[in-house]
Amino acid sequence: MKTFNILICSVCLLVLAGCNEKKKNVPVISLAADTTVTDSTVYGRCGDGTAMHTLELITDKGDTVVYTLEGEDTCANVQGGLFVGDRLAVIGKRAEGLNEEMLAEKVINLTSLLGTWNSLDKNFEIIEGGAVVSTSGEPTPYTEWKILNGKLVLSPDTFDIYSLGPDSLYLENGQGIYGYKRMPKKSHGNSKGAKK
Repeated sequence: MKTFNILICSVCLLVLAGCNEKKKNVPVISLAADTTVTDSTVYGRCGDGTAMHTLELITDKGDTVVYTLEGEDTCANVQGGLFVGDRLAVIGKRAEGLNEEMLAEKVINLTSLLGTWNSLDKNFEIIEGGAVVSTSGEPTPYTEWKILNGKLVLSPDTFDIYSLGPDSLYLENGQGIYGYKRMPKKSHGNSKGAKK
């Protein structure tokens, strides 16, 4: 019940903050029948112009946005690495001042997030397009996923991505930090030279 109350309060604060900023062309995601939350995430692909301190994002709308990752005004939380062509979710803001550059606050590599993850009590696969396949038979399996304002929603739970590496995923919520290990992809068929 405490988690539900916190969720309702968070939704109300986000709605009030969104009303003051009057953002245009921002997708609205429905969390429940009665509430909606504006998603400030920008989605796209990592561009060739990405360097040590900058991210070039080719957005889903076809625009190119350059974000500063580290500098005087920001130090971005980058999860999953930056690889050209990978699909990314970026939470950013416009810097105040004369140059008004874009600053990345959080970057999540969605391509790195995809795959099969395993812990002591959960075994699930995050699939492109929003589906989750749970294979461990737990009572409340994850069924779908999305990124919402820099958080990973694995229905019915919402997490901060504490760490996303090549073979590990750590998710955090009010109950603690949960660690998962990436399971290797299963190969199908015989490899060359294998005896029958």
